[in-house]
Amino acid sequence: MADLARGVLLLVPNETVMATEDPGEPAPGDREVVRLQSGPSKGRTLRRKPRLQLRLPIGYDIARLRRALALALKMSDGEKTISVESADDRKKRGDDRATRARLEEDIEQLQRIIGDLAFEPLRGGITSRSEALHVMGFAPSAVPDQKAIRGRYRRLALVFHPDSPFGDHQRMSQLNEALEKLTRA
Repeated sequence: MADLARGVLLLVPNETVMATEDPGEPAPGDREVVRLQSGPSKGRTLRRKPRLQLRLPIGYDIARLRRALALALKMSDGEKTISVESADDRKKRGDDRATRARLEEDIEQLQRIIGDLAFEPLRGGITSRSEALHVMGFAPSAVPDQKAIRGRYRRLALVFHPDSPFGDHQRMSQLNEALEKLTRA
């Protein structure tokens, strides 16, 4: 019990401990029955005031100790939860939530953009160079070099690879066909 009380007093701010209702001393008529286990009075039954003995250094206020133990009981029963954090931690957590919300909005917007820009797979496959350029996102009359073609392929493969969030097997297959057609020429 002493370790529990000490732990609460060390981890929980004093204002929180002191805001907990003091359970107070036992009622005057409250008695516990104790059967003595040894000594000359072995087997004798005593009715005594309930007590809790804590071995702690001198200087702990008894009412504060009762409050700390009452708080521990409330936390154990799930009646009370506490968070050990500073005001800076709370502010940072709030900032993190705001940043996360903005990032989620950005991700949703990017998903809409990708959906709008994604090419529709060609039904008959890629039959010409202009169709291959279209699938890769180049203008039909463009003459990109091999480095530009491979760079575009890598970027589009990140988006359309079946293991990515926007993955599409058919689009990836057509990207592969387009790459083959454009690098063979």
